Amino acid sequence: MVNIAHVPAAVDEILTAFFDSGRLALDDIYPAVAEAGDVLADFVLSGGKRVRPLFVYAGWRCGPEAAADTGPGESTALRVGAAIELIQACALIHDDILDRSDTRRGRPTVHRRFEALHGDRGFAGDPAHYGVSAAILLGDLALAWADDLVHGITPADGGPADPHPLPRPVAVLWSQMRTEVLGGQLLDITNESSGDESVTAAYRVMEYKTAAYTVARPLQLGAALSGAEDELSRSLRRIGLDLGVAFQLRDDVLGVFGDPAETGKPSGDDLVEGKRTALLAEGLQRASAAGRDLLRDSLGRSLSEAELTAARDVLTESGALTEIERQIDERLDAALAGIDGLDAGESARADLTWMARRITHRRR
Repeated sequence: MVNIAHVPAAVDEILTAFFDSGRLALDDIYPAVAEAGDVLADFVLSGGKRVRPLFVYAGWRCGPEAAADTGPGESTALRVGAAIELIQACALIHDDILDRSDTRRGRPTVHRRFEALHGDRGFAGDPAHYGVSAAILLGDLALAWADDLVHGITPADGGPADPHPLPRPVAVLWSQMRTEVLGGQLLDITNESSGDESVTAAYRVMEYKTAAYTVARPLQLGAALSGAEDELSRSLRRIGLDLGVAFQLRDDVLGVFGDPAETGKPSGDDLVEGKRTALLAEGLQRASAAGRDLLRDSLGRSLSEAELTAARDVLTESGALTEIERQIDERLDAALAGIDGLDAGESARADLTWMARRITHRRR
């Protein structure tokens, strides 16, 4: 059995083999298409914490088949976790277009890479439009390939890579997860465009765009692969939603106060992109009238260092930052209590506890 700390490396092996197969299929179409596939492979394999595969594996460890070491076992759990990374690639590539982001993990975003390629090769037309168009299609390819991989199909030959089909409960959870993350993304951009400043709206986005997709559904997918009963699945979902919200709240803090060297994104990026985060919602609710005006004026535009510092001061002095940190601790405590009460083996609960602390204690 793989130590949970080694899951990211095992998932990368699966993804590398899948991309090798995918390149053969794309090269049969045309070499330029294969080159685009190489951009996707590089994007997926060059970064990311593999949080979702870790939670799939942790959920699988909680189930009866993992405890008894029966059934198709961890190879299927690792494959499903790898497939979620392709959904994540789709989400990030499209998210960067929606946010007009220039960098991701300290490197140019995918649409900016294609924009640069257009210029380097002297293509006709608008480089920015080409970059966005190519990145949209590459994100779509990642989503399609996620379905191939989760069902054990390799692009080059179309044949099954694994003789064990997904059980229906796993397929249903997979379908629900895809719908939730795309619905959450749509709600996110709608909130930004409509100017919805409510805490309720921010938390609704967190639940579907992040919490369910990042933690709750992966835990349930892993548990379902291991033959878990409904009660265990419901318990893992509750734990996952608490951890997923805490994870996103930590992202909200990092999006304003984070060090670019650590986050790979420009300082204050959430403000520049106009994101309607829970941190911002708390700030708008708690700040003085002048502070609220300053925060609203800071959204959706480039900020000088002095302007960013002023916005941070409002979020700090209003108590918004303290409140978000309190909520992170509260959600983590609830999740840890839920883990302690799980009907699962001691080592499985220890893995989950390790993961819970890891995703909520990231540096800023």
